[in-house]
Order: sequence, then structure tokens, then C-alpha cells
Amino acid sequence: MSELFRKTLSEIRDLLATGEVSALAVTEACLARIEATEPKIAALLSLQAEAALDQAKALDRQGPDPAQALWGVPLILKDVLTTKGVPTTCGSKILENFVPFYDATAVAKLKEAGAVLLGKANMDEFAMGSSTENSAYHATRNPWDLSRVPGGSSGGSGATVAAGQCFGSLGSDTGGSVRLPASFCGIVGLKPTYGRVSRYGLVAYGSSLDQIGPLARSVEDTARLLSAIAGHDPKDSTSVDAPVADYVGAVQNAKDLNGLTIGLPEEYWGEGLSPEVSEACRKAVDLARDLGAKTVPVSFSTTRYAVATYYIVAMAEASSNLARFDGVRYGHRTKEAGELLDLYQKSRTEGFGEEVQRRIIIGTYVLSAGYYDAYYRKAAQVRRLIRRDFDQAFEKCDLVAGPVCPITAFPLGGFTADPLQMYLMDIFTISLNLAGLPGLSLPVGLGRDTGLPVGLQLLGPAFSEDRLLAAARVLEAAQGERPWPSAV
Repeated sequence: MSELFRKTLSEIRDLLATGEVSALAVTEACLARIEATEPKIAALLSLQAEAALDQAKALDRQGPDPAQALWGVPLILKDVLTTKGVPTTCGSKILENFVPFYDATAVAKLKEAGAVLLGKANMDEFAMGSSTENSAYHATRNPWDLSRVPGGSSGGSGATVAAGQCFGSLGSDTGGSVRLPASFCGIVGLKPTYGRVSRYGLVAYGSSLDQIGPLARSVEDTARLLSAIAGHDPKDSTSVDAPVADYVGAVQNAKDLNGLTIGLPEEYWGEGLSPEVSEACRKAVDLARDLGAKTVPVSFSTTRYAVATYYIVAMAEASSNLARFDGVRYGHRTKEAGELLDLYQKSRTEGFGEEVQRRIIIGTYVLSAGYYDAYYRKAAQVRRLIRRDFDQAFEKCDLVAGPVCPITAFPLGGFTADPLQMYLMDIFTISLNLAGLPGLSLPVGLGRDTGLPVGLQLLGPAFSEDRLLAAARVLEAAQGERPWPSAV
């Protein structure tokens, strides 16, 4: 039973459905794995072990339910999703003691599907970072190499899945925060189309960019998680009322890549890409050709402006969204305040970390009188041009492929003294969020120099998640079995 954690979500789901294993046994296997690995990787911010065991026992008393697609499957949530009765900190001291009274829609859907929720994963504070070193509580370590970062901001979600602590996790992706941890940790991560998954109950960083997405150890597992959380939600005004495709069916029926045209953006495959990442990703593209795909060159001429555009838009929205944390209604309140202005200033200074403060200040600046037109308005205009690049590319191809990140997982502390270098880790991922389109990170082997995972990014038109998942499944099957993380 102790080896149950090595199964994929789909495998464990089948064992649960037939009664071959109990929900309690699976939950206990995950908790044992957490006990064994958590001191090494520090992926979690909170663990609700007793509640999970009670839930598993209740499920076993009821028996497997075919109507519940995730019956008895243990999962972990990024601590940016509100969970009723469970602390939701967003990796920040300002919300250290905050306990929501409601569930995010995505969380409620997982519960309706029968999932067992084990706990909350570590993250960069308010999802601001690419390494999970900006958490106010502790840094998370990569299960492949404990001296390396797991990516961010959903680094805890990526590490917990890669280490076998659970069978899947939800993260949030504002500029690559699902895809980057998936790439660094050697798992699959999907950022859905903006509006495909409800943002109700997702603590906002950049409201026009944020999207909840699944992380799992296989493409089919990812499809099952997306199926559970996708769909229109009247509580979220940005949720799109469009039919949800059969993602699991698309994966199971995928046999080859015949008839598929993949675009290769010259801006993603040239200068700045490390040789080991380039080699692994090019091998994956060659494999796609062998499986029947055709490749064509495409151009994203706005890529050079993407980082500046993204950080202006994201920081401006962060400045607005985080204004609600003022020490009055909820969250941290200073004990040393005199007047009201003093309360605001000291509560926010004590509660927010350095990176969050930096982004709030920059965001407030670009929205201020005299600078709005020079910065924010220009960024909004360039954002439209970025979307036009994607639209033009998808006139020539079905999907676009490129690396997730120019390098493999970097050492802890490697970029903490240079925020601009950290921001450049997102160069290949942020354009997709600005355009509101879906993207998937697929493991395509280990770098020959570092021995660390490399992720290939597949990008698609709006609401083409079924196409992305099907293509990724064919590539995944052709690559064969993946190795287990070496450090755990």
C-alpha cells in the first residue's frame, strides 16, 4: 500500500472505482508520503490530515460513486484559493490568520467530484514570483535537486505533485505560474483559456491575467482535473458561457499527430536559450514530426515588448487589487497605529513582503496622474498587438510550440538579488496570459548538463484545450515512461 503514491491519478481513480483500494488507504499513503518528503521539500503551508481522513472514511462508507469523477482521489490546493474553514494565506503574513467562510468555485467543484483535499501548497506571496522564494513562510525545494527552486508562483503545487504527496493540484497562472513549476518539476501543467475556469474565490493578483489551472503527473490526469473545474459560473463575470469539451475523451482517443500543423516562433528558439533546453525541446519537435505533425515558422514580433507590457499591466492591477488589505476589515492589523493613515501604512508595511511592496509601488506609479498615458495605456495597446500576433500565427497553424523557460531550474537564491533577471524567466510564458489563450507544459526529458527536467510549451487558440491535451498525450506516449524525481 505504501507504493500507492507512485500511481497516476487515472490509475488510482480506476482502483478506487473497482473497490480494489479504499479511499482511506489511498489517503493514508499520501499522508505517509508527505511525512517522509515534506521535511526535504517544504511544499505545504498547511495540512488538514484529520479532516482528510474523516472525509475518506465517509466516502468509503458511501461506496464508490460513478457520478463523482474524482471519488476518493487526494489533491492539494495552492494557498491562493479560498477554502471554507481552512486558512488561506496567499503565502503572506498579512493573511496569516485569515480563515474564509466560503469555498472558491473550483474548490467546490472538486469537492462535488469526490476529491479528498489534503492541504494547501506553498507559493510566492500573492503569486508574485517565479521561484516560491517570495513566500513569507519558507522556500520550497525542487524534488529533483534540493538546492534548486521548483519554479513559481505555484511552486508548492508543482513540488507536491512531483514528489508524490498527492495525485494532482490546482495552481494559478498569471504569467506562467502553472507552466513554469510544471517544467521545473517534470510534470504536466495547463493554463486554460481566460474565462474557462471560474476565478470566484481566487485571491486576485492581476484580474485580467489570472487563471486557475491543474498540475498532474500525466496528460490524462490533467484532463480529468480540468474537466472537474471547467465551466461557466454566474458568480464570476469573466467566466465564459461556452460548452466544455470532452477533455478526457480527447486524450483517450488521441493516436497520432497526422494533420496537425505546429508553428515554431523564431523568437522562442534563438538567442538566450540554454543549449540543453534547446536540445530537449528540438528533439520533442522532431518526434512530433515523426508522429505525423507538420511544422511551419511563425513570428511573434511583439515578444521583445512582452516582459515590459506584462509587468506594467500586472503591477497596475496588483496595486488596485491589494488596496483592500488595509488592516481594517480582515488580515493583519498593526498594534502600533495611531491615526487611520498610520494604521494603513504600518499594517501594510508589516504584512506585505519586499516583492509585493515593490510591485504595489510600481503599479501605483504607472496608474498615477501624468504617467497613466505614458505607461498603462501604452501597455494596453501593445497587449492588443500581442493578441494579434497569436491570431495571425493560428491562421497558419493549429498549435504553437516552444520552450517554457530558457533554462532548467536554477539554484535557490540565484536571482533574489536581481529582480529583473527573475522577471525574464517568464519571457516565453507571459504573452499567453496577455492574450488570454491556453497553454500546456509537457515534460520532454532531462537536460544533458544539469539532469533536470525540461518542459515544452504547447499554445493554442481560445478554448482549444482538447486539442492541446490530445497532442500532448501523443507526444507523452511516444516518449515512454518518465523517471521519478531523484532527490525524493
